Amino acid sequence: MIRSVLPVAASLLLLQMSPAVAQQAPPPPVAPEREADTAPAAAPMSGAAIGSARSGPERRFTGADLFDLAIAADPQISPDGRYIAYVRRSNDIMSDRAVSTIWLIDTRTGSEVPIAGRDGDAFSPRWSPDGDRLAFVSTENGGPQLWLRWIDGGEMVRLTGLPTSPSSMAWSPDGRSIAYSILVKDDGPMLGAAPAQKPEGAEWAEPLEIRDLLTYRSDGQGYIEPGFEKIFVVPATGGAPRQLTFGRYHDGGPLSWSADGTTLYFGANRRPDWETDPVESEVYALDVASGAVTQLTDRDGPDGSPVASPDGRLIAYLGFDDARRAYENDDLYVMDKDGSNVRNLTGNWDYSPSGLTWDADGRAIYAQYDIRGETRVARIALDGSVRDVAVGLSGGGLDRPYTGGSFSVSDDDAIAFTGGTATRPAEVRIAGDGAERTLTDLNRSLRSTKAFGEVRRIATASSEDGLEIEGWLTLPPGYQEGQRVPLILEIHGGPFAAYGPHFATDNQLYAAAGYAVLSANPRGSTSYGEDFANRIDKAYPGNDYFDLMSIVDRAIALGIADPEQLFVTGGSGGGVLTSWIVGKTDRFKAAATQKPVINWTTQALTADNPAYFGPYWIGSQPWEDPETYWRQSPLSLVGNVETPTLVVVGSEDYRTPVSESEQYYTALRLRGVPTALVKVPGASHGGIAARPSQSAAKASAILAWFERYRTGWTRPVGAQPAGAAGVSSKE
Repeated sequence: MIRSVLPVAASLLLLQMSPAVAQQAPPPPVAPEREADTAPAAAPMSGAAIGSARSGPERRFTGADLFDLAIAADPQISPDGRYIAYVRRSNDIMSDRAVSTIWLIDTRTGSEVPIAGRDGDAFSPRWSPDGDRLAFVSTENGGPQLWLRWIDGGEMVRLTGLPTSPSSMAWSPDGRSIAYSILVKDDGPMLGAAPAQKPEGAEWAEPLEIRDLLTYRSDGQGYIEPGFEKIFVVPATGGAPRQLTFGRYHDGGPLSWSADGTTLYFGANRRPDWETDPVESEVYALDVASGAVTQLTDRDGPDGSPVASPDGRLIAYLGFDDARRAYENDDLYVMDKDGSNVRNLTGNWDYSPSGLTWDADGRAIYAQYDIRGETRVARIALDGSVRDVAVGLSGGGLDRPYTGGSFSVSDDDAIAFTGGTATRPAEVRIAGDGAERTLTDLNRSLRSTKAFGEVRRIATASSEDGLEIEGWLTLPPGYQEGQRVPLILEIHGGPFAAYGPHFATDNQLYAAAGYAVLSANPRGSTSYGEDFANRIDKAYPGNDYFDLMSIVDRAIALGIADPEQLFVTGGSGGGVLTSWIVGKTDRFKAAATQKPVINWTTQALTADNPAYFGPYWIGSQPWEDPETYWRQSPLSLVGNVETPTLVVVGSEDYRTPVSESEQYYTALRLRGVPTALVKVPGASHGGIAARPSQSAAKASAILAWFERYRTGWTRPVGAQPAGAAGVSSKE
């Protein structure tokens, strides 16, 4: 996924490829673990044994299994630590989508019951200060609304009737009010008028669409409805919500109440140039009674995510100085409630905290952070000392092994969090008093019947400068030591993100087909410090290419990867690097570039954050330095490409717009390089794997493409490539 430093992620697929690819046989099955000594997992087989032809249950992980997966998210522990409310996300085979329900766990007995989501999605559970009620958002009986449930009696009531979804809910300290933010729509710009009064019964064309915002569409949202995010408060006993903020800028969450309940703190960019300064924001204090807004911070850079201390004296928040670099670590600051006496608690700590929560005694702040591909929770004291209190967080997604997860803390310092492993999706865990327990087992039946590939850490020195590059190898189930198997280099997006030892359906599907899968963190990846991430600042793609080639060489040197059976794929930032790699080398038999950036000029002017990509990633606007834009574009190397390359994109991708993929596909076709264009109908950039059938079909299409070119491809004798470039020589 293309990420930034902004303070504010089966057979039903219609494949736009040739019939030969669409009719490709399913990936070869993997032998059950119990038969590994006689039938190696990686041995290719023709077709899949199904139905009565099988001698036993299907042990390999298949696309159909995606419908049986569930994952825990957003665990919220009650103030007294007695209960944890969490969101269970599971895939529904009838609607072909993930559904969200809220479950309640008794932390003493481990028993759990569903409490919301029977007749619609339910999410964002938040406890009242005394723990007797739970607020949440539900789509029951219509659009998303704010609901309340009493824990002892189980009664539920809907509090709001809102036109759009509420977010950033926060209880007042006395439990009498709930603050939230919501989009307040307006009419948008008008120019002229219709030519005449439309006669009754006439069928006219839709009216003109007129837009005047710099960012007029957003990935996952589509074309943006006119309006601005504003802050409201509603009585917890029901009643009319009251709007607290106004104006033509967005006032969003997270929201935090002062200890006395008179003030709300939030982060926003309320400057007149908010549209063209994409990383700017300040912390504000909002007087709930009068609606008066006071600015508390003032610097060039984002300040946000404020959280008031339990006694109301201090405010913790996140921010950094804007140096116009592509990546910055957030730092954790505290200040007095009037904005004075600002202190940086993490100036000497080379990681990026998030999810701030005060310790109940007000002497420290809990935050999660990523380190070397893994996620942890740290307790950061007011003197700047740091100690880990929970490890093994997981939950960055299901399709690929991203870092992620979330946590919450009770008044007695018990920590509820989502944790998993490389072969187990995120569960609800609890840590406290030096012990840790896993409270859920959401995929027990799947784990007991399916053979998942083992995941191993590997590392190597980059051939460019000796920088250590870390990665994880997912092996085919039943892998036998010394066996060489085909290797898929799977490159993460971002590029400012990180892979780690986390469960990933794509990797397990590839492994089940007999491939080893290499998930690496080249320079530019997060969780290795700010300098490591910024080694690609204004130079992306670049030396990260050598990092990836070096760790592929390491997988070969370990005796695992077959050097004659190498394949490469990746999405978003990984799609950029995939397209860059095949322009640099012919060592891969086939490639699949997913939702890539191909031309930085068109990307900068058509993506959903036009104020950001040019200044922060390239260092200029396209008309100011067209040579650099072209030099960094994978399209500049297309004249070198001889690798069969599949191009995959969501049809509603506004982060790396569809036109990027279409440019590359057309260029490859003009050059006579084997290619096909796969569009995922209705999918956004971040939602390309959101629907189980499409996620499974996408992985199947990529495997079919790789299988087609397992023995390689040679340009027919006499067939000359169109417009072969001398732009950049092969490595």
